[in-house]
Amino acid sequence: MIYIGSHISASKGYEAMGRQALKLGADTFAFFTRNPRGGKAKAMDEADVSRFLALAEEHSFGKLVAHAPYTMNACAAKEDIRRFARETMEDDLARMEYTPGNYYNFHPGSHVGQGSEAGIEMIAEILNEVLKPEQTTTVLLETMAGKGSEVGRSFEELQEILKRVKLKEKMGVCFDTCHVWDAGYDIVNDLDGVLDKFDTVIGLENLKAIHMNDSMNPFASHKDRHEKIGRGQIGLEAMKQIINHPKLQGRPVILETPNDDAGWAEEIALLKSLHSG
Repeated sequence: MIYIGSHISASKGYEAMGRQALKLGADTFAFFTRNPRGGKAKAMDEADVSRFLALAEEHSFGKLVAHAPYTMNACAAKEDIRRFARETMEDDLARMEYTPGNYYNFHPGSHVGQGSEAGIEMIAEILNEVLKPEQTTTVLLETMAGKGSEVGRSFEELQEILKRVKLKEKMGVCFDTCHVWDAGYDIVNDLDGVLDKFDTVIGLENLKAIHMNDSMNPFASHKDRHEKIGRGQIGLEAMKQIINHPKLQGRPVILETPNDDAGWAEEIALLKSLHSG
């Protein structure tokens, strides 16, 4: 069993997102908690959320994968940028409890010359400030391609963050296929080896969601350029192996490919046709 969906605009509310997902043939979806470039989030509409929860139950949706804004940098050198990250994450996690039990994914951040060790410490510090024992949302660190001063370019860096977080049971990882390929993990020729490495370093039980993206770039390029499924350097056969791998079943699979709704509907149908479960 696997759940497949794409990013959907949150501008019209939760019920509209759910119905749009169904139109695309999806049984999960991702959405930005606010404008991807930052800013204030819309007020929650509890009636809208209730309608969505009923819709999601009726159609057996998998877990949703909310995405923090790209401008959120928990390890920035400037305190005002880190304060924005702290306040945004705290607000987003409170809002996520209206749809309990789902995932909140974020890019760990860029250390901007401070060094990865300092960045790791800062990210964990903010997580320890905002995570609450009573929350039902699992926060996901995303695997990164390693461009610039990104933190999270290796499984080891992600594990260094996780081991510093006190409420470890509230944490997990989102495995981005384009990012890990660009970072130097050969999911085309050695998927089993990459997953074994992930299991050894982080633990596959902590791999909660998958961003399914092909890559415009050659292996280990550290550039992060997504491509449509089967049209990039990773290729369709590798994508088929990923969605059918026995160790990856049950996770939500989210498309972040450069597409429109028609393109995502085609890709969702394609991946479902390739999935043998």
